[in-house]
Amino acid sequence: MHSTIGKRRLAGALAAGLLVCASGAMAQGRTLTAQDYARAERFMIYNTAPLVDHDVQRVKWLDGTHFWYVDHDASGDHAMEMDAATGKAAPAFDQAKLAAALAKATGKPVPANKVPARGFDFSVQKDGRYDIDLRGKHYLCDLKGAGECTAKAKAKTGDEPGIVSPDKTKEAFIRDWNLWVRDLATGKETRLTTDGVKDFGYATDNAGWIHTKRAVLNWSPDSKRIATYQQDQRGVGEMYTVSTQVGHPKLDAWKYPLPGDKKVFMIEPVVIDVASRKVVRLKLPPQQRLSSLCDDISCSSDGHWDDLKWAPDGKTLAMVNSSRDRKQVWYRVADADTGAVRTAFDEKVATYYESGMEHANWRYLPESHEAVWPSERNDWQNLYLYDTNTGKELHPITTGDGNVIDVLHLDRRARELWFTGTGRVPGVNPYYRQFWKVGLDGGKPVLLTPEDADHTISMSPDGKTFVDSWSTPTTPPVTVLRSAADGHVIANVAKADITRLKAAGWVPPVPFTVKARDGKTDLYGLMFKPTNFDPHKKYPVIDYVYPGPQTGSVRGRSFLPSRGDNQALAELGFIVVALDGMGTPWRSATFHHTWYGDMGDNTLPDQVKGIQELAQRYPWIDVNRVGIWGHSGGGNTTADAMFRYPDFFKVGWAESGNHDNRNYENDWGEKYQGLLVTNKDGTTSYDNQANQDMAKNLKGRLMLVHGTIDDNVPVGETFLVADALIKANKDFDMLIIPNVHHGYAAATPYATRRRWDYFVQHLAGDTPPKEYELKKWPWF
Repeated sequence: MHSTIGKRRLAGALAAGLLVCASGAMAQGRTLTAQDYARAERFMIYNTAPLVDHDVQRVKWLDGTHFWYVDHDASGDHAMEMDAATGKAAPAFDQAKLAAALAKATGKPVPANKVPARGFDFSVQKDGRYDIDLRGKHYLCDLKGAGECTAKAKAKTGDEPGIVSPDKTKEAFIRDWNLWVRDLATGKETRLTTDGVKDFGYATDNAGWIHTKRAVLNWSPDSKRIATYQQDQRGVGEMYTVSTQVGHPKLDAWKYPLPGDKKVFMIEPVVIDVASRKVVRLKLPPQQRLSSLCDDISCSSDGHWDDLKWAPDGKTLAMVNSSRDRKQVWYRVADADTGAVRTAFDEKVATYYESGMEHANWRYLPESHEAVWPSERNDWQNLYLYDTNTGKELHPITTGDGNVIDVLHLDRRARELWFTGTGRVPGVNPYYRQFWKVGLDGGKPVLLTPEDADHTISMSPDGKTFVDSWSTPTTPPVTVLRSAADGHVIANVAKADITRLKAAGWVPPVPFTVKARDGKTDLYGLMFKPTNFDPHKKYPVIDYVYPGPQTGSVRGRSFLPSRGDNQALAELGFIVVALDGMGTPWRSATFHHTWYGDMGDNTLPDQVKGIQELAQRYPWIDVNRVGIWGHSGGGNTTADAMFRYPDFFKVGWAESGNHDNRNYENDWGEKYQGLLVTNKDGTTSYDNQANQDMAKNLKGRLMLVHGTIDDNVPVGETFLVADALIKANKDFDMLIIPNVHHGYAAATPYATRRRWDYFVQHLAGDTPPKEYELKKWPWF
């Protein structure tokens, strides 16, 4: 009995001791306040961007010799126009008068000292009136008198975004699976095709992960013809999302092929004469609906078919077609009158072919029967000149190490070409873009932008001048107008001033290099430290990750006052790192294709090794407390990291991840993982990238986040992982956001705050403030 009582007393004493230890451990953690979160929030882009003055990184050309831009300072935004011939700048229009006129026309207040960062553009009509594009709605504004704006005529049928012809007299659009054209002056509509039917329509913009009502087509230079396609998606498998509402839920269903599907999108290219409505079908069997550049036939939002280019006279056109596995491409020339097609040449590669890194870099020179052709055959993207009659390579246009990133202009008469390139100057950061001119017939390229910085280039339509904005992640931009002949500076456009930004406490990120998994290759990243950094403390690490293959974690090398919420997170007591590992673009082909066929790699060997090297270099990095987060591909990587390296990564926040690419659109997976192969034993060539198959390895804290109507990466991807974790009896957290797509729209501040709370509590061991409310972001 005494023995039993003694045991009870001992157990009670131990329990009390454990409670004391637990409370003591909790006492060691900080309790963060709303003021701490508010201090972090100061470093979000909506708070930092307004504090940067005269940051002009991009301009919009109005014609060959005039461009407009927004020059911001403490008093607001100023729309400016520069004459490239004289280098003189003046207000683009009377902002106060325009704001008042637009307010009257829209019935909503329009501030005179702000130019919308998104959804605003203008052009000047021949009669001097301004054609204003305000968030997709067009207004004709006469500012000569008191100022008056009138809304331009709308389409008769709702959501039919059109593609405007080069002469700006008409626009083509889709209605009922057929292509129509609308006269912009009279509003008259003409049906161009008649045989379009459901799931076999013209100019269809459905790549699976994206599906819109816009048309995809290319007008001929003379605005008389349209090149597009009839897309066959009959029998292709469907994807579904369900919106939540009071009453019956809303089902959205659309065609969405997956890796291994027998039925995928196929297209039949056509040329349509607008006046006669004659449809010429190119004499080709149905082709894969693929791009040599990205995972959509139109890689931008303008509806342009990237892999089709018209001859200047509109009589012929060239197109590039890709095989389903992306290992072979064909350069073809077609006669617009007859539809006759011939293959000029092709290229085969071991992994996947890409024609550029920002735009498709191939060009069509029918006058000389030549083609400019990009290839990575020497491990770097260089340009080659081909004879389209014989299909033979004539000679390289560029050679050696370093990439041609983007061909911006081709002077056919002078036989000169201008391009942005990276890695072509020894000693310059290999990610910094510089601008070059080179002759088609050989010779050494001429560097037009020698500054050791990242250069954002806006070339004039006539190719005679260009606007160059150069900066680095730590130095604000300088923007000048330069001659395309030799790069000399014609005029200064703007020089950014970050005095107000620094006065608010801003500090730049810290660039760093570490060695890759091979111990030899340099990797480049950025580190974010708290502004009250104390080198005598130990800080947990958060790895912000995007694995590629089409982009990396760092988000470009030009100046940004905020890179996501990296600095804001750092303010809460973390070291935040962003590292571009092997498998991301802009370096050599070998670097970029490192983990072709093994997408589960996700750059993680480089992330782990890089953080370990930083911890050896800096004693204030606590390598025993490492967290990781990312969105989309980064969400995939985050869960992957928690499963493959469960002893290294302690906390993960995985947003909207494509956790198994067998459940993602076929175009993406089949490019980077290869075609789906099922073996006799039931295993597949995609098993090495399936996160749910490794979920049983989880040890740390993992949050899975997804929007319920995500039509890019469907929410079922996250449910696969959740189901596997449940079956493995693993604790995890999940945040499902109703009625949002791949981006979280108005729920973004909430998801961001929850992410901050998660790392503060589970990685730092601190207590976050209760339900801090981040500012509603201005673009929602």
